[in-house]
Amino acid sequence: MKRSIFKKFGLLTLLFATVCLFANAQDEKPSPAKTAEGEINGSKITINYSSPAVKGRTIWGDLVPLGQVWRAGANDATTIEFSKDVKIQGKDLPAGKYSFFVIPGEMESTFIFNKVAKQWGSYSYDDAEDALRVSVPSGQSSKMEERLVYEVTEGGFEVRWEYGRAAARVE
Repeated sequence: MKRSIFKKFGLLTLLFATVCLFANAQDEKPSPAKTAEGEINGSKITINYSSPAVKGRTIWGDLVPLGQVWRAGANDATTIEFSKDVKIQGKDLPAGKYSFFVIPGEMESTFIFNKVAKQWGSYSYDDAEDALRVSVPSGQSSKMEERLVYEVTEGGFEVRWEYGRAAARVE
């Protein structure tokens, strides 16, 4: 009798562990939320984005068309926040939170800081709400980035995905 109870308890425990394992695997998101933070000249910079994976796809010129506005991530539009007024590529940008879009190009891309911080993707993007547009150098990197990455660097910030890279100077 006691063995039967222990067998049932053991079976229930095994079943529970299996269910937990599968439930945990389902929580893994295809484009997890990420944050890049740093400080440049006393201004705290925070970039919130969803980080999609390459998954064997061709990104630049295929999944993300060149010459068109891209949400610069997945899901909600990427946001970038500056705690103080800054200069991006030598142009003034007031402190605040902006949605961030990119028009990718092979040698040069356009970084867009839009006043409407909360947007889903680029579906409701309106260029009349742009606070600033700047041209930035872009090109190929020798390092493959499986997931989209933003990084606040010593002199600015950059975005990298697949073999593509673009960076802006922040003062």
